[in-house]
Amino acid sequence: MNSLTDDRRLRELLDRLHAASDRQIAAIDEYDRAGGPRPTGFEPDGAPERTFWLDKYVALDRDKAEFVYALCRAAGATRIVEAGTSFGVSTLYLAAAVRDNGGGLVTSGDIEATKAAVARRHLDEAGLSSSVDVLVGDVRETLPAIEDPVDVLLLDIWAPIAGDVAATVGPRLRTGGIIVADNTLARRQLYAGLFEHLDDPANGFTTQTLPFDGGLELAVKTAAGHPA
Repeated sequence: MNSLTDDRRLRELLDRLHAASDRQIAAIDEYDRAGGPRPTGFEPDGAPERTFWLDKYVALDRDKAEFVYALCRAAGATRIVEAGTSFGVSTLYLAAAVRDNGGGLVTSGDIEATKAAVARRHLDEAGLSSSVDVLVGDVRETLPAIEDPVDVLLLDIWAPIAGDVAATVGPRLRTGGIIVADNTLARRQLYAGLFEHLDDPANGFTTQTLPFDGGLELAVKTAAGHPA
């Protein structure tokens, strides 16, 4: 087994999870039209915006997830970092990529312990739990402990903190390493901190917004940049 398409168990699980995520789209659209706030993860238990989002997948769209999987395979990625685990849909693609590249580790972080627990169950179901370390807490505090050279960083989190995570993990990306961030066109203003980091020549990135729905940012570390 050396590709996503060969793994029937994983494909069936992903079909089920993407379908569950798609069924939530109408409720999310209605919530957004009503002006409901996106959670930061730092609201107290029982806060309306936190309660609404606790059961929401907000998963990476299938076409984006399959692209990220292919990108990780092409890069030979064996060390991947993900900020924003949620229920682990994109995490499954990342874990499959490192497995299919011959082995490695995905470190994924989320602030919601309940979501992280569900993600771990999905990884167990897919037989991929040994490829992933799921961290619970503020990713700006949990991810700085990463020391290995990183091949790929996936940002699928509350946009205003994406720049902080890129600044933390970016120096650990190898030259040729990749940052992918979701919905950078739809939420460009909220991603101001990320673009400030990527556009600073001292950090060594070349970046472009790919024409997926909502935009998908692809940044490649073309120079060594500054040390951590």
